[in-house]
Amino acid sequence: MEINLNEHPVDLFSSWFEEAKKSEINDPQAMSFSSVSEDGCPSVRMVLLRNFDKRGFVFFTNYNSRKAKEIEINANGALCFHWKSIRRQVRVIGRVEKVSDNESDEYYFSRPLGSQIGAWASRQSEYLDSREKLIKKVKEYEKKFLDKPPRPPFWGGFRLVPKEMEFWSDGKFRLHDRFNFKLVEEAWEINRLYP
Repeated sequence: MEINLNEHPVDLFSSWFEEAKKSEINDPQAMSFSSVSEDGCPSVRMVLLRNFDKRGFVFFTNYNSRKAKEIEINANGALCFHWKSIRRQVRVIGRVEKVSDNESDEYYFSRPLGSQIGAWASRQSEYLDSREKLIKKVKEYEKKFLDKPPRPPFWGGFRLVPKEMEFWSDGKFRLHDRFNFKLVEEAWEINRLYP
């Protein structure tokens, strides 16, 4: 694997992501996101990448969800993209911060009406007695918001600001290519890693 030592890691991510979008069967934007609980226990789940640039990687959620509560306690997080179709993986480690209200509004209002209603109806990560209860809540909010529901105050985006990124490409006989980009005093230090 050739790596341009002057390339910003997000630019390299962008080129790999474009390749993955052409060949992944489902959700090339799917990424695992890890947070840490108050007692230091890691927690991982799949979320969808909704935007990225050199400031970081953005996903959206309910601010009352387990992941949001864990971010509030410990703002360190990690992401992992695994694209089987191109046999590549990207790991990202950094600090997690809320995106601006404008960014959250822009994404929220770009979603289908059903997804907007779903954001209101779901009390994400809380116990649910039955699916019927959720469907009833959806119907209630459909009646309440016939046209354009506002963004719920408890829903919005987070950005993981990278301080370390690792690029992994599958190699024959498990001799994979791995490169680590680490932010050191505002410059990216690049090192090849043993597989």
